[in-house]
Amino acid sequence: MKKNLKIILSIVAVIIAAILIYFLFIKQQLTDDVLIKPTRGDFVISVTVAGELRAEKSIDIRGPSGSDALGIYKMTISDLIAEGTVVKEGDMIAQLDQTPVMTQIKELELSVLKYKSQFEQSQIDSTLTLSKSRDNLENLKFAMEEQKLQLEQSQYEPPAVIRQAEINLQKVERQSKQAIKNYQSEVQKTVTTLTIVGADLSREQQKMYQLMELAQEFTIRAPAAGMVVYRKSWGGNKTVVGSQISIWDPVVAKLPDLNNMQSITYVNEIDISKMQKGQKVDIRLDAIPDKKLSGTVLQVANIGENLRGSNSKVFETIIKVETKDTTLLPAMTTSNEILVNSIKNALYIPQECVHTFESDSIKYHYVLMKKGARTYKQEVILGELNSNEVIIERGIDDDDELFLTIPEDIEELEIQRLDKSKKQSTKK
Repeated sequence: MKKNLKIILSIVAVIIAAILIYFLFIKQQLTDDVLIKPTRGDFVISVTVAGELRAEKSIDIRGPSGSDALGIYKMTISDLIAEGTVVKEGDMIAQLDQTPVMTQIKELELSVLKYKSQFEQSQIDSTLTLSKSRDNLENLKFAMEEQKLQLEQSQYEPPAVIRQAEINLQKVERQSKQAIKNYQSEVQKTVTTLTIVGADLSREQQKMYQLMELAQEFTIRAPAAGMVVYRKSWGGNKTVVGSQISIWDPVVAKLPDLNNMQSITYVNEIDISKMQKGQKVDIRLDAIPDKKLSGTVLQVANIGENLRGSNSKVFETIIKVETKDTTLLPAMTTSNEILVNSIKNALYIPQECVHTFESDSIKYHYVLMKKGARTYKQEVILGELNSNEVIIERGIDDDDELFLTIPEDIEELEIQRLDKSKKQSTKK
């Protein structure tokens, strides 16, 4: 029993000792202020923006052409191969829904059958009509010969008989002439009817042939060898099964030239004034953060635009990727650090060290400085700044110690202002 009590007391003593160590030493360390010294060296001013890779040049893979002439303006994608597939020339890329085409083809097949029947019926009718007309002409020919014989035989008959024979012959002659005219009219009418029906039949057949050729184009094939990358809409949506293409925007996908890549990025209106053609860029791939590529600003847009879902103006900036790399693929996201300026032998500190005092008539910047046992506020003149640090033009030296954290008694610290002459010198 006494032995157990000793063990329990020993454990309690260890716990109490640990608590005392924590409060006396560890907690004290946690509350210690962090001091740093300024950095002397090259100060890099850069703007970091996200981007997306695309090929500088690419071949468009387009849907059917000329479909508007057949009344088809939009087409729906029913099948796609996987993006990133390496294809050979002539390989199938996508399949469009053929329902609109096949519906028209079936309608035209019925129309062609109808016009064929009309054409054949017109041929039969014209054959029968012209056959009757030719028989009538033959009969009139025989009747005219008969009347001529009767007129010859009546030469020795009374004048009245001769006159009657002449009249009968004239009637038959007039009937024959009229029949010839009627026959010619029937022939012309038949030719016209067959021409009209034949033209309608030919038009419908031609349209059906065009639709059948168009149906073949609904299977979209690669115009050349390469890697398939599907296009994106204005809103950033990729082409998928169910997407539509139109005669105004027939591009389904692209075959990019992977040897020459660009990073397309959008710079906000605050930083766009810093952008210039030819600036150097450090490019990192989000998928491979350890890989660093070099680039150059190739083009900066003069007119801003509103990205979807954002009210702020952005300017498209194109960065040429100078480093050749086989791992680069279109649509990869990048982090682009655009080098705006580099100042040699600058003295700079973290922006967290800089504080601002501002009243109605006074505004100045200061740092919290420690010299020996003394802690005070030191006014400073700021220079250029980047995303993390700021150059100090006046107010501190290389060996000064500055507070990165804020001391508890900051309000009680005195402020040491700069001479006006130093401020004027800095402005100049």
